[in-house]
Amino acid sequence: MADWTTLLRPELGELAAYVPAAPSGVRAKLDANEAPPNPSVPLREVVARAVGRTALERYPDARAVELKTRIAERTGARVEDLLVGTGSDEVISLLLTAFARPRQGAPQPVVLAVTPTFVMYRVTSRGHGHKVIEVPLDASWDLDVGGMRRAIELARPSVLFVASPNNPTGNRMSDDRVEELLAAAGDALVVLDEAYVDYASGASLRTWRARHERLAILRTLSKLGLAALRVGWLEADEGLVREVDKVRQPFNVSATSQAAAAAVLAEAWDEVTPHVARVVAERERLAAAVRAMPGFSVTESAANFLWVETPGPAAATYESLLARGVLVRSFHASGGRLARRLRVTVGTAHENDAFLEALAAAGAT
Repeated sequence: MADWTTLLRPELGELAAYVPAAPSGVRAKLDANEAPPNPSVPLREVVARAVGRTALERYPDARAVELKTRIAERTGARVEDLLVGTGSDEVISLLLTAFARPRQGAPQPVVLAVTPTFVMYRVTSRGHGHKVIEVPLDASWDLDVGGMRRAIELARPSVLFVASPNNPTGNRMSDDRVEELLAAAGDALVVLDEAYVDYASGASLRTWRARHERLAILRTLSKLGLAALRVGWLEADEGLVREVDKVRQPFNVSATSQAAAAAVLAEAWDEVTPHVARVVAERERLAAAVRAMPGFSVTESAANFLWVETPGPAAATYESLLARGVLVRSFHASGGRLARRLRVTVGTAHENDAFLEALAAAGAT
């Protein structure tokens, strides 16, 4: 096998390819924050018609005009302020490609994020050669504004990533702390990732852009039962969107995904919102049941998953659940205060019941 190390970016040596867990015998897959299947027949019919009308011999619309128009209609954004990608992951990558210029006197550009949070901020940043500074969340998993402010002053980041609701903790960041962070960020771009905001009673902060020109909002359809479409977008300053668009591949979102997503947004959104409400109801039922088990606690969630504290090491609980056919995400390998934490996706009622049954058995052992 050839040695490529002298040619490849050295940061790759600290990274590993993302490989989802795929153990056998799983009957309840609750590890990936996917929404449970939407039973709506009209929703599937809308998607089928849209895909059926797609000219498969043609490249996709390079500007995604129809999709951007439907996103704008649904969210209140301006079409000119939208950048569409293959999921929000691609949008993150595009941003970091564009923000590759180091500050004056710095050897590399700097990205600031919190921890724990969505791992792709760090992975994508390192893959692009950025230095990553991570500030721990406070004891209630909220922003440590003092710590963030000190990091901004010392490291001079170009981009800040904040997820609200946050993955894996599930909670929204406090509005007043987000406001303080925006005030402290200077000329840096603050990306507020609202991938799960539909589960948070519509508590989007996108209207704040009217008074914070360096605030950008990241959204996706993936968490709403439409993950297969891989559609995400950024709402940001029009001038910034024009610049970042220069590094976007011209046909980055497939024609079928564009058509299906646009059709859902325009014709079938009334089939999506009741599904979100069902997930929220199941989330509350699941959280109450877990809290009633001796030794377990659950952080208040505004997402489609629960952040569960186990009475003992999370690794043992994880293995016990897996032995009973229930797959969740364990953070025990991170150590510290994450050593007793599991992230549990809200699934179907049947899957959630299977989880509760398995968790009760795990707690009794």
